[in-house]
Amino acid sequence: MDFRPTEDQRALVGLAGDVFGTLSTHERLKQLRDLGEEFDQELWAATAAAGLLGAIVDEKHDGGALGMVGLALLLEQQGRHTAQIPLLDTLVYGVLPLLRFASESDIDASLPALLDGTRIVAGALAETGAGLPGTPKATARPDGDGYLLDGAKRAVPWARVAHRLLVTASLDGRTAVFLVDTGADGVTIEAAPTTAPWASGNVLLTGARARALGDVARGPETAAWIADRARVALAALQVGVCAQALARTVEHVTTREQFGKPLAARQGVMMRAAEAYMDTEAIRVTTWEAAWRMDQGEAAAEQALVARWWASEAGKRAVHACQHLHGGTGADIDHPVHRHFLWGRQIDVTLGSGMQQLAALGALLAQDTGSTTAQGAGA
Repeated sequence: MDFRPTEDQRALVGLAGDVFGTLSTHERLKQLRDLGEEFDQELWAATAAAGLLGAIVDEKHDGGALGMVGLALLLEQQGRHTAQIPLLDTLVYGVLPLLRFASESDIDASLPALLDGTRIVAGALAETGAGLPGTPKATARPDGDGYLLDGAKRAVPWARVAHRLLVTASLDGRTAVFLVDTGADGVTIEAAPTTAPWASGNVLLTGARARALGDVARGPETAAWIADRARVALAALQVGVCAQALARTVEHVTTREQFGKPLAARQGVMMRAAEAYMDTEAIRVTTWEAAWRMDQGEAAAEQALVARWWASEAGKRAVHACQHLHGGTGADIDHPVHRHFLWGRQIDVTLGSGMQQLAALGALLAQDTGSTTAQGAGA
């Protein structure tokens, strides 16, 4: 993999940095908090108007064709500015699955509204005690030319502002993926505040009408494909959160003096900041590798889990270190670094514990080893 960004990738980073840096300021985020608003509609409209939502879409659909690497770079900028918009969710649970699994007629009908920001999609995947790509507790049953869903999805990011939900449910004991309009009968969404202000909601489905995404017979593969991209996207968001938290920390410890010397002159401070830097770069390189492999059409499930582990475990360490190095200032909820701390912890919780991720990676590696052994025995 060549880690040098292309001209188009640099342009994307520059444009996203300008849009988020201008509109997602510390003052604006404080204003949203004081108003009790979690969704920055003004920024969302500006993001769509700038063409950022279409940057990852292929040229066939008039996009920038920057793929998963472009998505990673875009989400890093969002993380740096803790921009309160459903960018990850609309792209990962809306645009990417649509282009991968939907018919051309469905793409033509739905893609424009996703790219111009008038339609928002949220991913209703997580359940208590049931992750992906395991069998969800929510169930689906056929009904005419569609399906009816029953079950609950907890703390779904951006559910309270979404127009459509991408939902995983068990159909005859196998995972399948469905699309549900939030305004449909049988859909109830209740506020579920989370550490990061992501307009989250608990989703209750009671005979909610839905339609399948892709071939239901290949539901587990569809769910796994989406989950891998969600892991990489969350890791990319964590890169930005940690990188900007570290930048603020470096500025703080080099300008703040104690006993006549900058805090950065102390070896313990320097070592703690260096460890946070190494953790951040580890998240970045594993995320880019997974995203690049996806763009190349190569298998990336293992790499996605590795990126997920680093984003969870190392991300948690990094934001804790940055807040700690700010001293009492870092505990002030009005200080920008505190916001990065909250986002970093929310991403950690969303990704799941490190032990869960290592268990999933071990199971995947064991499965691959078993397949190789069986092939060798057959030969």
